[in-house]
Amino acid sequence: MTDYLILGIAGFCAGFVDAVVGGGGLIQLPALFSVFSAAAPASLLGTSKFAGVWGTSVAAMNYVKAVRLQWHIIIPACIMAFVFSFIGAVTVTHIPPTYLRKALPFILIAIAIYTFWKKDLGAKSVLLHSGRKELILAMLVGAGVGFYDGFFGPGTGSFFIFIFVRIFGYDFLQASASAKVLNVACNVAALIWFGYSGHIMWLMGLGMAVCGVLGSIAGSRMAIKHGSGFVRVLFLLVVSVLVMKTSYDAFFK
Repeated sequence: MTDYLILGIAGFCAGFVDAVVGGGGLIQLPALFSVFSAAAPASLLGTSKFAGVWGTSVAAMNYVKAVRLQWHIIIPACIMAFVFSFIGAVTVTHIPPTYLRKALPFILIAIAIYTFWKKDLGAKSVLLHSGRKELILAMLVGAGVGFYDGFFGPGTGSFFIFIFVRIFGYDFLQASASAKVLNVACNVAALIWFGYSGHIMWLMGLGMAVCGVLGSIAGSRMAIKHGSGFVRVLFLLVVSVLVMKTSYDAFFK
């Protein structure tokens, strides 16, 4: 019962954090690995994806009701994210992400420093592109980050948020809302592969999903209530934790 309680709490906390800035896997995956240390890693990854996609979907719906999204670029970006996330998931079964694992901490450090230095970054929405250029950029972002999510994964939501803020000029709240919709597309694509290959513990994933949905509801409501400033602070905290976690995985394991 203690193990199930740990997984339930982890699911709730992961749903809360993921709903605001992404990075819920930082909480959920280690909990699964600690409780099911003898299980195949692919099964734990698949279970985490299954548990997380429901909370991400609920958070996305909450954001859609409260935040105005640029659907003319979100939908094409989602299609590209879905396709390339699936391709990434298939690719990782043939090519291990060794070099990407070592480069990731440095990329995240650069993102954290830039966000911290630019105090006004994401404070308000000032759209930087329009027309064909905006559409092409959105599709490239969906394809690139989507492939990364399927191939490796840590920090996908944070990457989406930073790109929407820095390249498209969104505020942090609008960027987080857009990232949630794209995260759903990525997760569904990866789930198709994990489900097909038999790497999901369905009952355990369903229990964690319920807790994750509750956390996502709380997280998305808090983000909507407190706005971009709250999202920015939590974004910096999550990216900082990601830096430490990915550095440890890349150089000390």
